[in-house]
Amino acid sequence: MSANPFNLKRFFLRHSDRLRVKICGVKKEADAIAAVECGADALGFNLYPGSKRFIQWQKEAAWIQELPPEISRIAVAVNPALEEACQWLEMDLFDGLQLHGEESREFCESLLRFRKPVVKTVRLRNVGLLEQVRAYPVFGLLIDSYQEGSFGGTGKRFDWTLLRGVELEKPLIVSGGLTPENVADAVCQMRPYAVDVASGVESKEGFKDRERMRDFILAARGQDLTPKKQKKLRS
Repeated sequence: MSANPFNLKRFFLRHSDRLRVKICGVKKEADAIAAVECGADALGFNLYPGSKRFIQWQKEAAWIQELPPEISRIAVAVNPALEEACQWLEMDLFDGLQLHGEESREFCESLLRFRKPVVKTVRLRNVGLLEQVRAYPVFGLLIDSYQEGSFGGTGKRFDWTLLRGVELEKPLIVSGGLTPENVADAVCQMRPYAVDVASGVESKEGFKDRERMRDFILAARGQDLTPKKQKKLRS
């Protein structure tokens, strides 16, 4: 059992109205620290070897473990073996698991005994896909864009209008092509529980940019930027 139960971490506090922000695909300690200082609630660590943001968690465990206790450390995986998923949830290093593949309802049910949150990703092509996962026993649903042969992190937007009028009983987390320039519109249109970003806050692939993370989080939460910064974002 985790030394930091997920229900004490602000990313998973469902009674709060505060928009949560997750910075995903973090590879470096310096990027993690910058994301936390900019106001992120959760960090995602990609454990899928096919990802450009893949990390070997065994090599990075020391600094991940030392992140502030209120920050949710989320393992991100694609079609992992059940044994792997159980290992990640059983250890203290990760507070939750984000599944980006074609994991079944039964797979998710097998993880309930760890009492840690699991987020199921839907690479949205049509609303029918949401119906297929609506009843999954997971904490929330993350909506990402669909691109053939990719499991996320593409920097491409999905059609936001597909979620118009859709009501979910679980927290809605929105991803896919979000940037400091468009996240305020995304929040306004979809009213998500949380937003999730990877490439949209990078200076180059796999490396986070402190200024873009700061601007993303400010824009997502509706905080005013300076006139100079607003002009820069519009240009």
